Amino acid sequence: MSKESAYFQLSTVGKRDTKELKQQLDAFHGVISVSINTEQNTLAVDYDNTGVTCDRLEQRLRQLGYPIESCKTEQHRM
Repeated sequence: MSKESAYFQLSTVGKRDTKELKQQLDAFHGVISVSINTEQNTLAVDYDNTGVTCDRLEQRLRQLGYPIESCKTEQHRM
């Protein structure tokens, strides 16, 4: 297993969006956790990259209507 984290800077994310984002991203096989900071409009996703990729997460966010200003990933050795 290779764990990665993806950090997204979104244009805007409100408190109401939190539940939808968590449900939609948790539905991906391999997603371990989803953390959202509505004050800074940031989203962090920890995932097992054998089940999902950052590109798929990013694509899903765009499909849901969340413009992404920036994204970075970080790989963790296990």
